[in-house]
Amino acid sequence: MEKQKKVKGILRKARMKDAERIQFLINEYAKQGLMLPRSINSIYEHIRDFWVYEESGKILGVCALTIFWNDLAEVRSLAVDPKHLKRGIGTALVKKTLEEAKEFGIGRVFTLTYQVRFFEKLGFKVIDKNSLPHKIWRDCINCVKFPNCDETAMEIEILKGEREQ
Repeated sequence: MEKQKKVKGILRKARMKDAERIQFLINEYAKQGLMLPRSINSIYEHIRDFWVYEESGKILGVCALTIFWNDLAEVRSLAVDPKHLKRGIGTALVKKTLEEAKEFGIGRVFTLTYQVRFFEKLGFKVIDKNSLPHKIWRDCINCVKFPNCDETAMEIEILKGEREQ
């Protein structure tokens, strides 16, 4: 069993002043073709979706939870400063978004990723992309890989037997 890494910084909701750093981290991975780039306008419009990991006043990681409707949300835009990988920052951010989804009463959370093993360790299972509603593809239309997406769709059920009536 893999030892749980303890992060030293703080996890908090993003603030407006964090937008440029959020964009920088995301777009560093986008340059490598590992995620979609985000405009600063998009970051500002969706700032409430983001969680950040901050250490010594510097944001080292970001992750967003985008809600689609009453029972479906997406973990997206997970980016950790490359100098700080393998420290548990990404894991802490994803777990925080899953806690938030649970607080909202959202039972299913999906992700589109190249990091299958990472998400499997967190309890996500590979699913058929076609099982996801068409509404989720609104951002994909701007992707250079559309319509030949090579990301893996994964999902986790976080409320299982607790679903609200």
